[in-house]
This record gives sequence, structure tokens and C-alpha cells, in this order.
Amino acid sequence: MVDVALSSYFLSPASEPHLATPDEVDAAIRGLKFCKAPGANGIPNRALKHRAKRAVSFLNRIFNAVLRTHHFPQAWKRAREISLLKPGKDPALPSSYRPIRLLDTIGKLFEKILLATVLHVVKERWLLRDEEFGFRPEHSTSLQLARLVERITRNFGGKRLTGTVFLDVAKEFDTVWIDGLLYRLTLLNFPSYIVHTFSSYLRGRTFEASFQTATSPRRFMRAGIAK
Repeated sequence: MVDVALSSYFLSPASEPHLATPDEVDAAIRGLKFCKAPGANGIPNRALKHRAKRAVSFLNRIFNAVLRTHHFPQAWKRAREISLLKPGKDPALPSSYRPIRLLDTIGKLFEKILLATVLHVVKERWLLRDEEFGFRPEHSTSLQLARLVERITRNFGGKRLTGTVFLDVAKEFDTVWIDGLLYRLTLLNFPSYIVHTFSSYLRGRTFEASFQTATSPRRFMRAGIAK
């Protein structure tokens, strides 16, 4: 069912993309953090911060070409995973390590451009409930916690019970069903150029794992999303 629906969707012409402006690219660069480690290209965020207007213009042209062609470059899909020991954990146990995925710096910058477009569509169409605080601008876990405390306090004053359910989903990013995610975007009537670009972004990704002095062969990712 999902495969048939996606096939027919991708056979239809993609919608005209909303292209980025040099100011949007410049703003995305200003939002980069110095502490982030670079990926395979070895370009640190610090280098992008010392940008020239000509470099911003070139990046803007590249990003708009990705949006027009719906092709996320393969060079940006190469991830290198390193493992960091969690504080106080036994170094002999694999579960004691936190995997960190290092991605291409330019590709991550493009993600910011694409995310801004996605968030605009989400806000314009009211696709998220007001109670959703995760991964939203001007929202935080602290605000959500304050909201919960306020609700409990108000119910307590009114002599009413408050019930809560807390879920902790393990490896939620690593187990995402890609076809299902794309199908969900089509059901929500996202602009087709966004779905096409997401399809290219998610498929054909590769990774290699490094631990101490050893590095694994490069493998294709069969599920999950980059983060």
C-alpha cells in the first residue's frame, strides 16, 4: 500500500520549490556552534563563520540547486561514527558508550535551510498541537515542565487528580521507517519538492564506525535518519 502510493507520488512532477536567499544562508551560518566536530570534509564551523559574501553566494546557489533537482549530494551522506564512554560506566561493555555521528558540515548547513521551510509549512497548516514542545522554535523542556507543574498545582487546588504517562522510546532515530515517513508527509500534503528532497536526503546514506585506532568498512544504512 505504502510502496504503491509513494511510487505514484514520485512519478508526478514536483512542485516549484521555495528557494533560499543569501540572507537566509547567512543567518543559518551565524547560528552554527563552534563546538561541533566536522564530518568527512574536515571543514569546521569556525571556518564557515569567517565567511565572505562570495562564499555565501556560492553556498546559496548550491543549496537552491539541491532544492530544484531534489538531489542531496552523496558526499553529504557519508557519516563517521565515534563512540564516547559515558561517565562512570564500565569501558568493557559496549552499552557503556554513546555513539556520535559526524556529518558533513555543508550538508548540515543545508539541513537548517530545509528545516526552516518545513517549520514554515507546519506552522502555516497547524500540523502540530499546542501541547507539542519537542523540536520547535521558542519551545523547551523547561517550558513544558513549568506547564505541567502549573496544571498539577491547579488540579490540586481544585481537589482533582492529575494522571500522566511518560514514554521513553529507545533508539527512535535509528529505527525510523523511511518509506513510512515519506508516506506520512504525502498524507499531510507537504509540497512535493520537500518530499522528493527528503527522499534523496534519507536514502543511500553510508557510515563507518571508528573506535580507538580501528575503523570499520563503510556500510549502507537500511533504516533510521541522520542526526
